[in-house]
Amino acid sequence: MEELDRKIVSLLCRDGRMSFTDLARETGLSVSATHQRVRRLERRGLITGYAAVMDPAGAGLPLTAFVSIKPFDPAAPDDAPQRLAHLTAIEACHSVAGDENYILKVRVASPADLENLLQEIREAANVSTRTTIVLSTPFENRPPELPED
Repeated sequence: MEELDRKIVSLLCRDGRMSFTDLARETGLSVSATHQRVRRLERRGLITGYAAVMDPAGAGLPLTAFVSIKPFDPAAPDDAPQRLAHLTAIEACHSVAGDENYILKVRVASPADLENLLQEIREAANVSTRTTIVLSTPFENRPPELPED
């Protein structure tokens, strides 16, 4: 996927109702060129729906995984979140108690993309990784149960 297409998908993941004018401004393309790219991404199945806030899995990123990371050197500074912030495939970074320091939730398009991302994570943060691939998600992002007044 070309970098401009990745940017379009990323923008639409954040706001599926973004106008073609706004997409064009953000990507530096004309409105017509942006429209053509979005339609091509739809035909390829990389964009399958739109919402105010889209689930990235609905935008052609079907593989979700949890990556636990642990520094090679326990005495090294605890700066993994800052070292990994530029990797947009990382959807969430959770500091945790236990053997690992952080658990990352990642979304990618394929196993090959996951393999590449894992290498980027290891190099950027100087960490070891342990990966769990999600097979299905029966529920996610459930609203909390609010107490009765």
